[in-house]
Amino acid sequence: MLDIKTSVLITEEQIQKKIKEIALSLNKKFRNEQVIAIGTLKGAFAFYSDLIRSLSCRVLCDFCETSRYGKRKEPSEEVKLTMDTSLNISGKHILLVEDIVDQGYTLNFLQSHFKNHNPLSLTTVVLIAKPEKIREKKCQVDYIGFEVDASSFLVGYGLDYQEQFRHLPYIAEIQSLN
Repeated sequence: MLDIKTSVLITEEQIQKKIKEIALSLNKKFRNEQVIAIGTLKGAFAFYSDLIRSLSCRVLCDFCETSRYGKRKEPSEEVKLTMDTSLNISGKHILLVEDIVDQGYTLNFLQSHFKNHNPLSLTTVVLIAKPEKIREKKCQVDYIGFEVDASSFLVGYGLDYQEQFRHLPYIAEIQSLN
Protein backbone atom coordinates (compact mmCIF):
# COMPACT_ATOMS: atom_id res chain seq x y z
CA MET A 1 0.00 0.00 0.00
CA LEU A 2 1.20 3.49 -0.83
CA ASP A 3 2.06 5.96 1.89
CA ILE A 4 0.42 9.14 0.65
CA LYS A 5 0.76 12.42 2.52
CA THR A 6 -1.87 15.10 1.97
CA SER A 7 -2.67 18.54 3.33
CA VAL A 8 -6.10 20.18 3.39
CA LEU A 9 -6.38 22.87 0.73
CA ILE A 10 -10.13 23.64 0.80
CA THR A 11 -12.19 22.84 3.90
CA GLU A 12 -15.65 21.31 3.96
CA GLU A 13 -17.02 24.62 5.25
CA GLN A 14 -15.44 26.57 2.37
CA ILE A 15 -16.89 24.11 -0.15
CA GLN A 16 -20.41 24.32 1.29
CA LYS A 17 -20.29 28.13 1.42
CA LYS A 18 -19.20 28.29 -2.23
CA ILE A 19 -21.96 25.86 -3.26
CA LYS A 20 -24.57 28.11 -1.63
CA GLU A 21 -23.17 31.12 -3.52
CA ILE A 22 -23.24 29.30 -6.86
CA ALA A 23 -26.73 27.91 -6.19
CA LEU A 24 -28.03 31.40 -5.40
CA SER A 25 -26.81 32.64 -8.80
CA LEU A 26 -28.20 29.59 -10.60
CA ASN A 27 -31.57 29.95 -8.86
CA LYS A 28 -31.79 33.52 -10.16
CA LYS A 29 -30.76 32.47 -13.66
CA PHE A 30 -33.18 29.52 -13.89
CA ARG A 31 -35.91 30.92 -11.60
CA ASN A 32 -38.93 29.87 -13.67
CA GLU A 33 -37.20 27.34 -15.87
CA GLN A 34 -36.57 23.64 -15.83
CA VAL A 35 -32.93 22.63 -16.10
CA ILE A 36 -31.32 19.27 -16.75
CA ALA A 37 -28.35 18.99 -14.41
CA ILE A 38 -25.73 16.63 -15.83
CA GLY A 39 -23.10 15.43 -13.37
CA THR A 40 -19.85 14.00 -14.65
CA LEU A 41 -18.97 10.71 -13.03
CA LYS A 42 -17.18 9.76 -10.97
CA GLY A 43 -15.40 12.88 -9.79
CA ALA A 44 -18.27 15.37 -9.62
CA PHE A 45 -20.69 13.16 -7.68
CA ALA A 46 -20.21 14.88 -4.29
CA PHE A 47 -20.29 18.41 -5.72
CA TYR A 48 -23.24 17.56 -7.98
CA SER A 49 -25.24 16.06 -5.12
CA ASP A 50 -24.72 19.03 -2.81
CA LEU A 51 -25.30 21.56 -5.60
CA ILE A 52 -28.59 20.18 -6.92
CA ARG A 53 -29.99 19.93 -3.38
CA SER A 54 -29.28 23.66 -3.03
CA LEU A 55 -31.22 24.55 -6.18
CA SER A 56 -34.80 25.79 -5.94
CA CYS A 57 -35.47 25.74 -9.69
CA ARG A 58 -37.00 22.67 -11.33
CA VAL A 59 -34.20 20.14 -11.84
CA LEU A 60 -34.03 16.91 -13.78
CA CYS A 61 -30.98 14.81 -12.89
CA ASP A 62 -28.76 12.97 -15.33
CA PHE A 63 -25.18 11.80 -15.60
CA CYS A 64 -22.42 11.16 -18.07
CA GLU A 65 -19.01 9.60 -17.74
CA THR A 66 -15.80 10.10 -19.64
CA SER A 67 -12.36 8.58 -19.49
CA ARG A 68 -8.93 9.94 -20.27
CA TYR A 69 -7.02 7.48 -18.15
CA GLY A 70 -8.25 3.99 -19.02
CA LYS A 71 -5.85 1.64 -17.26
CA ARG A 72 -3.02 4.20 -17.33
CA LYS A 73 -1.88 6.42 -14.48
CA GLU A 74 -1.22 9.37 -16.79
CA PRO A 75 -4.08 10.94 -18.76
CA SER A 76 -4.12 11.12 -22.53
CA GLU A 77 -5.46 13.93 -24.71
CA GLU A 78 -8.09 11.57 -26.10
CA VAL A 79 -11.42 11.74 -24.29
CA LYS A 80 -13.87 8.86 -24.49
CA LEU A 81 -17.54 9.09 -23.57
CA THR A 82 -18.13 5.91 -21.58
CA MET A 83 -21.70 6.78 -20.54
CA ASP A 84 -23.95 9.33 -22.22
CA THR A 85 -26.96 11.04 -20.70
CA SER A 86 -30.27 9.20 -20.77
CA LEU A 87 -32.51 12.26 -21.17
CA ASN A 88 -33.25 14.12 -24.39
CA ILE A 89 -31.45 17.44 -23.95
CA SER A 90 -32.45 19.04 -27.25
CA GLY A 91 -34.17 22.38 -26.66
CA LYS A 92 -33.57 22.21 -22.88
CA HIS A 93 -31.50 24.26 -20.45
CA ILE A 94 -28.44 22.17 -19.54
CA LEU A 95 -26.36 22.59 -16.40
CA LEU A 96 -23.09 20.70 -16.82
CA VAL A 97 -21.51 20.02 -13.41
CA GLU A 98 -17.82 19.13 -13.51
CA ASP A 99 -15.41 18.48 -10.66
CA ILE A 100 -12.19 19.98 -12.01
CA VAL A 101 -10.78 21.58 -15.12
CA ASP A 102 -7.28 20.18 -15.05
CA GLN A 103 -6.09 20.06 -18.65
CA GLY A 104 -9.34 21.24 -20.27
CA TYR A 105 -9.68 18.31 -22.68
CA THR A 106 -12.67 16.70 -20.96
CA LEU A 107 -14.62 19.94 -20.57
CA ASN A 108 -14.04 20.93 -24.21
CA PHE A 109 -15.14 17.46 -25.32
CA LEU A 110 -18.30 17.51 -23.20
CA GLN A 111 -19.28 21.03 -24.21
CA SER A 112 -18.89 20.15 -27.88
CA HIS A 113 -20.80 16.88 -27.39
CA PHE A 114 -23.74 18.55 -25.65
CA LYS A 115 -23.85 21.53 -28.04
CA ASN A 116 -24.28 19.01 -30.88
CA HIS A 117 -27.61 18.04 -29.24
CA ASN A 118 -28.90 21.62 -29.66
CA PRO A 119 -29.77 22.52 -26.08
CA LEU A 120 -31.61 25.76 -25.39
CA SER A 121 -28.63 26.79 -23.25
CA LEU A 122 -25.50 25.18 -21.80
CA THR A 123 -24.24 26.47 -18.46
CA THR A 124 -21.04 25.02 -17.03
CA VAL A 125 -20.26 24.84 -13.32
CA VAL A 126 -16.83 23.66 -12.17
CA LEU A 127 -15.83 23.14 -8.55
CA ILE A 128 -12.09 23.59 -9.16
CA ALA A 129 -10.27 25.20 -12.06
CA LYS A 130 -6.68 25.68 -13.02
CA PRO A 131 -7.10 29.09 -14.73
CA GLU A 132 -4.12 28.86 -17.06
CA LYS A 133 -5.52 25.59 -18.44
CA ILE A 134 -8.90 27.23 -19.09
CA ARG A 135 -7.16 29.99 -21.06
CA GLU A 136 -4.99 27.49 -23.00
CA LYS A 137 -7.92 25.35 -24.06
CA LYS A 138 -10.33 28.29 -24.36
CA CYS A 139 -12.87 26.53 -22.15
CA GLN A 140 -16.12 28.34 -21.44
CA VAL A 141 -16.81 28.10 -17.70
CA ASP A 142 -19.75 30.05 -16.32
CA TYR A 143 -19.23 29.36 -12.61
CA ILE A 144 -15.98 28.40 -10.86
CA GLY A 145 -15.87 27.40 -7.21
CA PHE A 146 -12.14 27.63 -6.56
CA GLU A 147 -9.03 28.37 -8.59
CA VAL A 148 -5.85 26.44 -7.80
CA ASP A 149 -2.27 26.25 -8.99
CA ALA A 150 -1.74 24.10 -12.09
CA SER A 151 0.87 21.93 -10.40
CA SER A 152 -1.47 20.81 -7.60
CA PHE A 153 -2.66 17.19 -7.54
CA LEU A 154 -5.91 17.23 -5.60
CA VAL A 155 -7.98 14.55 -3.89
CA GLY A 156 -11.14 14.43 -1.82
CA TYR A 157 -14.75 15.50 -2.27
CA GLY A 158 -15.04 13.20 -5.29
CA LEU A 159 -11.51 13.66 -6.61
CA ASP A 160 -9.33 10.59 -6.45
CA TYR A 161 -5.89 9.14 -6.74
CA GLN A 162 -6.24 5.57 -8.06
CA GLU A 163 -9.86 5.49 -6.77
CA GLN A 164 -8.77 6.48 -3.25
CA PHE A 165 -9.78 9.60 -1.28
CA ARG A 166 -13.11 10.33 -3.04
CA HIS A 167 -14.93 10.03 0.29
CA LEU A 168 -13.15 12.92 2.01
CA PRO A 169 -15.46 15.87 2.83
CA TYR A 170 -12.70 18.37 1.95
CA ILE A 171 -10.16 18.84 -0.83
CA ALA A 172 -6.55 18.02 -0.10
CA GLU A 173 -3.35 18.38 -2.05
CA ILE A 174 -1.07 15.38 -2.33
CA GLN A 175 2.27 16.34 -0.81
CA SER A 176 4.16 13.10 -1.38
CA LEU A 177 3.75 9.57 -2.67
CA ASN A 178 5.99 6.93 -1.12
